Amino acid sequence: MDSNKDEAERCLELAEQCILEGKRDKAERFLLKSEKLYSTAKARDLLESLQRLKSSSGPSTKQEEPTTRRRSQSNSRKEKASETMDYTSDQLEAVKRIKKCKDYYEILGVSKEATDSDIKKAYKKLALHLHPDKNKAPGAAEAFKAVGNAVAILTDVEKRKQYDMYGNDEERLRHTHSHSAESYTRGFESDVTAEEFFNMFFGGAFPGSANVYVRRGNQWRRADQQHQQQHREQPTNYGVLMQMLPVLILIALSMMSSLLVSDPVYSLTQNSKFPVVRKTIVLGVPYYVKENFHSTYQGSIRRLEVSVEEEYISNLRNACYREKTYRESLVWRARNFGDNNLYAKAQGIKTPSCDALQELNARA
Repeated sequence: MDSNKDEAERCLELAEQCILEGKRDKAERFLLKSEKLYSTAKARDLLESLQRLKSSSGPSTKQEEPTTRRRSQSNSRKEKASETMDYTSDQLEAVKRIKKCKDYYEILGVSKEATDSDIKKAYKKLALHLHPDKNKAPGAAEAFKAVGNAVAILTDVEKRKQYDMYGNDEERLRHTHSHSAESYTRGFESDVTAEEFFNMFFGGAFPGSANVYVRRGNQWRRADQQHQQQHREQPTNYGVLMQMLPVLILIALSMMSSLLVSDPVYSLTQNSKFPVVRKTIVLGVPYYVKENFHSTYQGSIRRLEVSVEEEYISNLRNACYREKTYRESLVWRARNFGDNNLYAKAQGIKTPSCDALQELNARA
């Protein structure tokens, strides 16, 4: 069903291009094919408009006309066709360019050496041009999402580093697989949606718009309402802060003194300061203490070992998550590019932290 929908959208784009060129008969054939594959309201509206134009202009003739008359009719067709669409040819070309791009750098039109400032500047220009509220061309939503993903990934240090690591694989597979901007919206997804990222830059709407909405907690509210509320809350919050300031200073000083005086009782790694190895009674987790541990430590051994086990398990969970994430990223790339060797390599990657965590759970 999805393949029929994609083919129907492609026929719809071809029909729109034919309308712009004045080829009504050819556009009508593409619209009929689009309706047959996957019926949409837009295709039906265009088809009805073409049929009305055809009936009002009468049957077409195949006889050769003078050059000036033919040009006049072509311009007239283009003007009538443009009335049936609510987007320009420039907007359509911008969407098509994004769809043909093969990586995030090409989407934004920047080099791999571009700084965050260059990337954000390119994003602002493209986002305003491709936002679905402004650009109604087919595929504008997917292109807008691709641009949002591009800036979200390339302005994140870790995600950009991971993305750049696979550049050689993309070059190697470029001639054997079909890439597009849509495929890059399914890989290296950002944690923030394209709309949310747009709101970070423009406050929820186009510059100068009166209905600007911003997120506050789990709710969306108008920016002018939030601004008014902040003005109302500011004097009260300032007064409370001034009253709490002495207490906050005392708490900060107390925390700083405790940090300067306190010394850890144990370590999960052996070093010159913690050379003596011990094991917890319940899970047998190894930990290391100082040589004078028996004579200086006055606390509960049981509570100490509970803290050791909790810290050890927390470290294992974090390491297990990183191992699984790395392996799953390789599996995704192997499936996306059809690389059997990469898939076999991904399947063979070990997750020792996950194995140790599973063993601990079984022991408990």
